[in-house]
Amino acid sequence: MSSRPTVKESMKSTWRRWDRSQWTFPHKVFEHINVYHVDLDREVPVHSKQDKVPYVSDWSMNIWVIVHAGIPLLLHQLYVYLTGTNFGPIIAFGFYYYASRVFTTRELRSMRELGHKYGFLDGDKHERDGVPDEGVSKALTSVMLAGAVRPLMTVYLTYQTSNAPISLSWQWLPLEVGLYGIVLDFWFYWYHRIMHDVDGLWKYHRTHHLTKHPNPLLTIYADSEQEFFDIAGIPVMTYMTMRFMGFPMGFYEWHICQLFVLFAELAGHSGLRLHASPPNPLTWLMRMFHAELVIEDHDLHHRKGWRKSHNYGKQTRVWDRVFGTCSDRVESVVENVDYENTLWMSLF
Repeated sequence: MSSRPTVKESMKSTWRRWDRSQWTFPHKVFEHINVYHVDLDREVPVHSKQDKVPYVSDWSMNIWVIVHAGIPLLLHQLYVYLTGTNFGPIIAFGFYYYASRVFTTRELRSMRELGHKYGFLDGDKHERDGVPDEGVSKALTSVMLAGAVRPLMTVYLTYQTSNAPISLSWQWLPLEVGLYGIVLDFWFYWYHRIMHDVDGLWKYHRTHHLTKHPNPLLTIYADSEQEFFDIAGIPVMTYMTMRFMGFPMGFYEWHICQLFVLFAELAGHSGLRLHASPPNPLTWLMRMFHAELVIEDHDLHHRKGWRKSHNYGKQTRVWDRVFGTCSDRVESVVENVDYENTLWMSLF
């Protein structure tokens, strides 16, 4: 048995132009949250492979995540200061679930603006895939699960009403965030690679690979077995590894670590024609060993990878470099990157 995809295999996406009387509840939800990768009937620039690729500052993305992760912590601490009490677990879940939704919405809308300004990788050959007509309900379920399960899991495993945000271990945080992405990518690398290499597991991963030109709403678009590991399994394994290594990994530290990862997951499926590495305090070190990831790496994994593939990492290129599964870049090659005009990701 070669596969058992959960939705029909066509990536045809025309539903946004249907008469709205044909829309069901999932269509209306996507329209309401308005996090599409492009606006209809709005120009998207198209570039040849040889055109210069804009460089995005590492600092700008790190600052973007820290600011958007820090505002909820400040509001939470203000509540504790004014009331003398802390959130209970249920309130904490609701608060941080909503905070992660705001974070995701702002990132997706920011990336849409970047797409309309700078275009997409391989744009001279193919536009980005949309949410497929036959998979709208599936895509919405995946997005909603990812948004809810991770905060729920974090609260359940680590939240303590005796600890307010001010208890966060600031002195550990830069190293903690940096290593979290690398450790998570170790577990993700091998889980991802065996999904490609093992006949009995590929059938759970092939749905995710129906898209050759993904957009961020397809980040978690997969069969249920893969979704479980993407959403909960890999983060929990990473958390346990970090605790074993001696890091605090309290609720607030893990919250910040997971937002760094979330940013990278969405950006890695954006296909934006930008030379940008996932935010990580240790990117400078990884770059010294040519082990930093850029958007094109995962895009090439979708575009050119199938059963036997390459570029398995989604946070870094460390493990692809160590285990020899890096592929050559096409548009983000060093001589094609425009380092003269550095792009900063706007906070507002």
